Amino acid sequence: MPTLDRSFIGRQFPLSYATVEAEAVRRFAQAIGETDPVFFDETAARAAGYRSLPIPPTYAFCLKHLGGSAPDGALRALGVEGGSGKLLHAEQAFEYLEPICAGDELCFSEHVADVYDKKGGALTFVVLETQVADAAGRVLALIRHTEVIRNDL
Repeated sequence: MPTLDRSFIGRQFPLSYATVEAEAVRRFAQAIGETDPVFFDETAARAAGYRSLPIPPTYAFCLKHLGGSAPDGALRALGVEGGSGKLLHAEQAFEYLEPICAGDELCFSEHVADVYDKKGGALTFVVLETQVADAAGRVLALIRHTEVIRNDL
């Protein structure tokens, strides 16, 4: 496995694509215990000012993976193989610039935003950022997540 260092910052990954399906939005909303009718009923969504059913906040991360970007795909592309507790998902954050709704065709553009070590190099943190854009190229959301590689295994 290659040693990840700051030289990986800025590395881009292949684009991935997904279409937001209304039924999938409903299933996800139900799975997380959402009760707001805007996630289930088109009429309620439109009355609230949405084009269609809006996605629940963390669903953009799932859509990224549905589009072909596996949860550990970026790390594998950097030469990191998981297994035996080697990879840990540390955190994720979302910034929505505009609502993402059922029917939207999305493009995910991901890159390495930061790499740093802790505990004397036993842990390497890789910060990945993803821009979520619609078919017209407008950026709708930003996803930032941190993955940890245990180097002591």
